[in-house]
Amino acid sequence: MENENTGLILVEDHGAYALIRMNRPDKRNALNRAARREMAAALASVHHHKVAVLTGVGTSFCAGVDLKEASAEAGTSAAEASAQEWMGVLLSIRRHPAIFIAAVNGFALGGGSTLINLCDLAIAADEAEIGMPEIGFATYPGMAGPAAQIMLPPKRAAWMILTGRRIDGRTAERWNMVNQSVPLADLARETDILARHVAQFDSAALSECKAALDMIPSRISDFAGGFDLGRRINSAITTKSTAQAEGLSRFASGEANPGQGSDEGSRL
Repeated sequence: MENENTGLILVEDHGAYALIRMNRPDKRNALNRAARREMAAALASVHHHKVAVLTGVGTSFCAGVDLKEASAEAGTSAAEASAQEWMGVLLSIRRHPAIFIAAVNGFALGGGSTLINLCDLAIAADEAEIGMPEIGFATYPGMAGPAAQIMLPPKRAAWMILTGRRIDGRTAERWNMVNQSVPLADLARETDILARHVAQFDSAALSECKAALDMIPSRISDFAGGFDLGRRINSAITTKSTAQAEGLSRFASGEANPGQGSDEGSRL
């Protein structure tokens, strides 16, 4: 395990996956301008990994952007630059070839909830507190709101945006905001199991499947378009990797493929 950074964003190589930790525990891991820039660099540094886990140091996952810094920049050109910078970080996660897993270890407020919705998979601690406080200061959550509205049923998104109330990990699982909720004491272990399980699959297949998940239903909502995309995705995988042909050959000869017969995560 190698630590590649000692600043506001910590990157650790766990072999099968990269672990990215937001490291401003005294600020609930709110991301100021410096942290956002380090996050952008961290995302670029893990392009060779199939899987990346995103979590926070201490008792918080992420409290979004640093509101004190944002308040100081309000009404200046720096405010728009900061918004564009934050949006760039968020979109980099969606466009990244790695599968991102959010390990929600505590407070996930505002932009922290955005990060959960942007990650491909998510495990939350039962004790996590997830919410959007923006309505309390007469603000629509400019990025957390759209992310919730895209990923959650309308009434769920409306509850978070209009009430400002927080939900815990168990509720987030029930609302399908996270895949699984576990006791905080088990979060690191369960996330490690999931990350290693996903990382056993072919990198080209994972990245192409991630692209397909982003296309349907956000851009394609009809069966014909979906089936056509499926054919194109598999064609793209075969041009980038021999794993598909090898997997079919193993299946034909009676050999097990990665993940075949696995009962991990069976409670889901």
